[in-house]
Amino acid sequence: MEPTAGPYDYYEYDEAENSTMCDYSEWMPSYSVIPVLYMLIFILGLSGNGVVIFTVWRAQGKRRAADVYIGNLALADLTFVVTLPLWAVYTAMGYHWPFGVALCKISSYVVLLNMYASVFCLTCMSFDRYLAIVHSLSSTQLRTRGHMQACLAAIWLLSGVLAAPTLLFRTTKYDANTNRTICGMDFSLVTTRKDQENLWVTGLSISSSALGFLIPFLAMMVCYVFIGCTVTRHFNTLRKEDQRKRRLLKIITTLVVVFAACWMPFHLVKTADALSYLEFFPSTCSFLRFLLVAHPYATCLAYVNSCLNPFLYAFFDLRFRSQCLCLLNLKKSLHASTANSLSSQKTEAQSLATKV
Repeated sequence: MEPTAGPYDYYEYDEAENSTMCDYSEWMPSYSVIPVLYMLIFILGLSGNGVVIFTVWRAQGKRRAADVYIGNLALADLTFVVTLPLWAVYTAMGYHWPFGVALCKISSYVVLLNMYASVFCLTCMSFDRYLAIVHSLSSTQLRTRGHMQACLAAIWLLSGVLAAPTLLFRTTKYDANTNRTICGMDFSLVTTRKDQENLWVTGLSISSSALGFLIPFLAMMVCYVFIGCTVTRHFNTLRKEDQRKRRLLKIITTLVVVFAACWMPFHLVKTADALSYLEFFPSTCSFLRFLLVAHPYATCLAYVNSCLNPFLYAFFDLRFRSQCLCLLNLKKSLHASTANSLSSQKTEAQSLATKV
């Protein structure tokens, strides 16, 4: 089977096995469709997340705890989308990597770093809402700026450590049969045996899905169950403060739901492929062919999440929308004042020239 090595791949397909019996060639339209989608995500993600970061940075005196997490979430997404042109070229060239070993390692590392940092930021946001709503009186000492900064430091440190295997194992490999250089995982540093390599493949793949999706998602669901019970019991009067809490809760809930919808297909496909190495799934041609074709599109759907978040903020968060409009109006007023000053200077210069 031809390898479809991507930034999340802990595995590659063995072309030697059953190569005469099964068709493991890539679906040809993917070579043109996927790069176009990557570049669209790059453009939207770069502009949208840039606006989010600038808006959060400018609103220094009015930041909510959620705003700080949203800013870090946007930073993770922005760092990731910068690498998408590399992966677009990689796919368009038929999975040939012309950018060298260093960029292969770094760009793969950044992609996984984004995955972990995003889900951990969403988990902390959900837990912050849980404390603010379920334990609103007793949690004030926990929800301080110092604790929040410590949580953010822990998020980035843990994300960096969990993504570290890509720096160690990801490298470029030249395939003489296809005349391509692939950016993929190489476990020759730890083992040369095929069975042990399969264990490494399965272990890294399943652990990344468990730590980068399943466990944080379950933690978020537990938070929302308690939040839902509390909201149903106590917020029936809809005081002004309660309305603000509900609006913020709606925004964070939407972010979590969209994150799950975008990332779940990818983790299901990746886990199914990893388990097929241990023969938990039937290694039939049709099943492996389905995984091969579905993988780049499941990956692309996961990438879409990085450009959706800014639009969700603008649609659901009235405060964020008003801050963006204020920034736009501020820029317009600055441009107008600059133009007026230049115009007045030009008029004065013309007047002086006439007098002379």
